[in-house]
Amino acid sequence: MTTRREVLQLGAFGALGIAGMKGGKDPVPSVPAVPLLTSSQLAPQNMPVPYAGVFRRPPELAPFETGFDDGDPMRPFARYALTQKLGQAQFVPGLSTTVAGYNGIFPGPTIRARQGTRIEVRIRNGLPQSGLLHPNAFRTVTHLHGSASLPQYDGYANDFTVPGNVKNYHYPNWQTARTLWYHDHNHHVTAQNVYSGLAGFYPLSDRFERAQLPQGEYDVPLMMSDAMFKADGSLGYNDNGHNGLWGDIIMVNGVPWPTMKVKPRLYRFRVLVASISRSYRPALSTGDPVYVVGTDAGMVPVVQAVPSWRQGTAERYEILIDFRRYRTGQTVDLQNLSNKNNVDFANTGKIMRFEVVADSGPASMSAIPTTLEDGGALNPSRGGIATMALTADMAKVKRQLRVTKENGNWVINGDTWDTVEKSGFTKLFGNPQPYDVEEWTIINASGGWFHPVHIHLIDAKITGRNTNGGKPFAWETGPKDVFYAGENESITALMQFDTGADAGGRYMIHCHNLVHEDHDMMVQFSVGDWRNNDPIASDRPVPDTTPIDSFPPVYLPGFPAGT
Repeated sequence: MTTRREVLQLGAFGALGIAGMKGGKDPVPSVPAVPLLTSSQLAPQNMPVPYAGVFRRPPELAPFETGFDDGDPMRPFARYALTQKLGQAQFVPGLSTTVAGYNGIFPGPTIRARQGTRIEVRIRNGLPQSGLLHPNAFRTVTHLHGSASLPQYDGYANDFTVPGNVKNYHYPNWQTARTLWYHDHNHHVTAQNVYSGLAGFYPLSDRFERAQLPQGEYDVPLMMSDAMFKADGSLGYNDNGHNGLWGDIIMVNGVPWPTMKVKPRLYRFRVLVASISRSYRPALSTGDPVYVVGTDAGMVPVVQAVPSWRQGTAERYEILIDFRRYRTGQTVDLQNLSNKNNVDFANTGKIMRFEVVADSGPASMSAIPTTLEDGGALNPSRGGIATMALTADMAKVKRQLRVTKENGNWVINGDTWDTVEKSGFTKLFGNPQPYDVEEWTIINASGGWFHPVHIHLIDAKITGRNTNGGKPFAWETGPKDVFYAGENESITALMQFDTGADAGGRYMIHCHNLVHEDHDMMVQFSVGDWRNNDPIASDRPVPDTTPIDSFPPVYLPGFPAGT
């Protein structure tokens, strides 16, 4: 047995300015013939300086078509088009970085959806034949994370689109308001594809959210990621023997350690961790609290004031920061206090800076709310129950999902996605029926590692932890779809398998440390008959016969750079 510190010393680890590392133990993989990159190799003039970068928001994409199904004004739809292609980004001073992104940019364009408006997204794979960071075919799968999509539009890991093909994804948007995001989900190379740039925001709004939380200029997406760069500015990649990647440069919306100019107002930030492995513990440098108003799957019933919070890959937290308490010209930093099982470098304790500027005009909100109303159950006529109203006595079945590492493989109840593939995609972790309520307990028995476990389709209410006095942490008291299973932690959650008006089918469960997911920590369940809505065969991608420039992107007017 060797510590993870020694695993990561396969490269020139000790001489590259590492500030610290949170520990754990795991079997060591074989030593590679060539030392792997463990931090950026940039020349000093090309190394980004914290807070020198200008904050920016991802551009918001306009639909290429809108209308009403069968002319019915109560059934609106919108159609969007995205092309996965290579592009050039300016991440570090003086150098360009090739990314593989939606429309060739990172983050990808934001798609803002409204509850009740059906959306189709035409996604063309315009990438080269081989991967940017791997030699394999550059196949892609798009998952709209947090959406109750049909299985064939959910980003099933083997439902891949090859270069030159296109798939039209259908998103129903009947759920309550939440911060969704779309990203690649192709089996075995999800980590490299997302790290290359295939990720973007998809906020879903409803009338309750619009009435209670800041909008427009004061509704700000923050995609946090980390990376390392080679001397020429290209992305460096090292998954440390399939354990994880920890970069030495923290980016927000693709800008290393940016500075954002803020008015003395109440701002809402949609914080997403899009790192493929790193977790964060954000906190304000002033010691002031932030106010958690939303979790992965919607608004919290009771607003929580917290000095910091723990956030793993794919988790989303919506927070309010009250800049009215600071003077004009004052700077406030969003710091990263880090967690166990991260590799910490000289500047990974920094995330971004806020600079308060003078302002006049009406306030964005007059007061910080104490409670929020999300509208309750969406499908009561079919047995739908509001997530946070679920109680243990409603559960028809109790299941345990145990995470371990066996013979060098990450496994869930002894199975991997290889097990699922060899079964002809029939092996199931569970088979709830539509609208059943179940209680699942996620047990991390994998030694000194943490796992952000994602369950597709569902929204869940965390009812217990074996840490924190048996209760959920203050920041996770709203509906969730990713569950941070820390070292030797277990989480109990209630969930309802609400598929809306459609029959169910097969959905995935996996670790959202994407390196772990790829090797090979993923299983599946089915809601109802597993043969319904075959996720691979029901709606296959097809060759794209339209000219490459048939759907030129149109972006809506944005806000000035730096704000």
